[in-house]
Amino acid sequence: MKSNHESTDSIPFSPVPAPPDRHPGNPFVGLRVAITGGTSGLGLALVRELLNRGARVAFVARRRDRVEQVGHELPDAHGIVGDVSRKEDIHPITMQIVGGLGGLDVLINNASDLGPMPLKLLADTECEEFERAVATNVFGPFRLTKALLGSLSASAREGRGAVVINVSSDAALNAYARWGAYGASKAALLQLSRIWDEELSHEGVRILSIDPGDMDTPMHAAAVPDADRSTLKPAEVAACELGDAVAAALLRRPIVQEVFA
Repeated sequence: MKSNHESTDSIPFSPVPAPPDRHPGNPFVGLRVAITGGTSGLGLALVRELLNRGARVAFVARRRDRVEQVGHELPDAHGIVGDVSRKEDIHPITMQIVGGLGGLDVLINNASDLGPMPLKLLADTECEEFERAVATNVFGPFRLTKALLGSLSASAREGRGAVVINVSSDAALNAYARWGAYGASKAALLQLSRIWDEELSHEGVRILSIDPGDMDTPMHAAAVPDADRSTLKPAEVAACELGDAVAAALLRRPIVQEVFA
């Protein structure tokens, strides 16, 4: 799943000033959103979905060629080349998100790593494979959220709302053979989300862990190559559901979605 790392950099982009007031019926107009893992699968579907709803979107991914390709397809999005699993990339990514969008209202930690490929029993999983999953699925969201908390808190104080969505999985709750590295790391992310929401909700910052379900994405195909795609949720449907969850959190409505935190 992992490609060769490229240096953190931003694809040329001219920020568009946000409207002074968001439309009361559409909380996404002028909303500043950052999405990790934004060049394929659910992440790419989220970039398209939230742009269509009127948000200003920055997306992060490791591969420069994919960031440039998506940036060409979606010129209103702000593409950033970086790897959230690498500690040294977090500060440059953070600066480019805040600089490109002029602040931040919503962070969607979507980038994920399955661990060993093909999937292995835990006893056969190399320590380096486990470490890679934890670096992407736990430390990446932790470091990036921590680095962006100042911007998110400022957004909450300004009354814009502030939401962090950590994309989870039922593997965070259920024990599946050969999904050990992924499941354990997603379980850690789930508890991290719950604790952070408890600590930050009084400041107006919501931290939610959401399972989008089994989706027809390249990541799922890599993990389960013989899966019946007709039984899987299209990434576009999952992106729409996550968009609705973000809107509900911003408007402080009950979230009609399988939410773990």
